[in-house]
Amino acid sequence: MRVLVVEDEKKVARFVKRGLEQEGYGVDMATDGVEAEEYAQGREYDVIVLDIMLPKKSGLEVLKLLKQGKVKSQILLLTARDSVEDRVAGLNLGADDYLTKPFAFEELLARIRALTRRVSQGSALLKFADLSLDSQTRKARRGSVEVELTLKEYALLEYLLRNPNRVLSRTLIAEHVWSQSFDTETNVVDVYINHLRNKIDKDPLKRLIHTVRGVGYVLKEEEA
Repeated sequence: MRVLVVEDEKKVARFVKRGLEQEGYGVDMATDGVEAEEYAQGREYDVIVLDIMLPKKSGLEVLKLLKQGKVKSQILLLTARDSVEDRVAGLNLGADDYLTKPFAFEELLARIRALTRRVSQGSALLKFADLSLDSQTRKARRGSVEVELTLKEYALLEYLLRNPNRVLSRTLIAEHVWSQSFDTETNVVDVYINHLRNKIDKDPLKRLIHTVRGVGYVLKEEEA
């Protein structure tokens, strides 16, 4: 899952970014409202963590613009504990949830997971053919066989499972699973795709991860 953290307090932003990355999320950071709009309109995010008090443009202004532009990301507002008016205004503008500051990272993580489950219609289990991934336990199965995954393998497989039958370019995969500063000239995407294939695509007659030559990869059912 890919998250945009919009927070002008750099210490808080780095803390959140580090914690989410340790949980396997791909994370980008923006420190003002203008930068937040650029990221949110130019990339795909599952969740945007948006502070209301931002330089250049407020979080509520950013929220309004993103909702008008029909950005599909779930938006979690960060608000001051006593700013009831801001929370009400944010929810009226279409925010999906809010969290008051200061907050415990565990609660932020739980809110983000709840928002992503909402998108998945309440289910923590992602399935395609006989491949499944439990986003709560982080366990994958191919048929009846459990597959152990590293954090990046998990993030990559989750992205594929959330986009079945869609051709994903290497650049799109890199930006979603890694970060905006990722060097797309490296072959790390291909390396991790091969890691996944070695774990979930051992039977050549039941392969699910397919190469689209010159473009990227697609998760689909097709006999080799």
